[in-house]
Amino acid sequence: MKQLQNLFDNNLQWARNRIDRDPDFFNKLLHQQKPEYLWIGCSDSRVPANEIVDLLPGELFVHRNVGNIVVHSDLNCLSVMQFAVDVLKVKHIIVCGHYGCGGVRAAIDDKRLGLIDNWVQHIKDVKGKHSEIITAINDDKTREDTLCELNVIEQVLNVSNTTIVQDAWTRKQPLSIHGWAYGISDGVLRDLEISINNASEIKSVYSKAVQKF
Repeated sequence: MKQLQNLFDNNLQWARNRIDRDPDFFNKLLHQQKPEYLWIGCSDSRVPANEIVDLLPGELFVHRNVGNIVVHSDLNCLSVMQFAVDVLKVKHIIVCGHYGCGGVRAAIDDKRLGLIDNWVQHIKDVKGKHSEIITAINDDKTREDTLCELNVIEQVLNVSNTTIVQDAWTRKQPLSIHGWAYGISDGVLRDLEISINNASEIKSVYSKAVQKF
C-alpha cells in the first residue's frame, strides 16, 4: 500500500467528481493557463487561495510564504511575479494577509523561534516603522490585527516598487496592486482600501491607507 493512501484516495475521488461535473475539465485545463490574478498570500494551511475567492484551477496564479512578504531579495517571489506579469499578463496582483497570522504574532511577541526569525524580521521592520500606531493600542488582538493590516499595506508598496511592476506600468500594461485581509473566523475578505494602478498613485494611495490607523 502507498504511504498516505488516504490522500491518493481523496485525489481520485476529486478527479472523478470534476469529470462528472465537466467531462472536458482536464482537457481544457491542459491547454490553457490564462489567470487574470496573481495571489501573494500566507502559507497558513487555513487560507486556501482558490477556495477563498471560489476560483477554479487555472484562474488564479499563486505564491505563498510565511507572512505574505514581498522583499526585493526574494528571487522565488520575484520570479513568480515576473512570470505572472510578463508571460501570463495578469491584470491584478493581490497581497492577502490574514488575521491570526503566526508570523505577525511572532513579530508582536518578539520571541525567538529559530531560522524563521530572519524571515519574520521583515514583519518586525513593519512594526518598527509604525511603532507609534502599534504601541498606542492596548488590546492584544487589535494590536495584532493592526500589524497584520499594516504588513499587507507595506507589501503592496513593495510590490509596486519592484522593477517588474514599474516596467509593466512604463509599457502601459494594465496592472493593479491590491491589499486585502482574510478573516479565518468568518471566511470573509476585507478590502484594506489600498489599490494602486500606476506609478503616480503609489505615494498618495499608500499615505491614505496608513492614515486610517
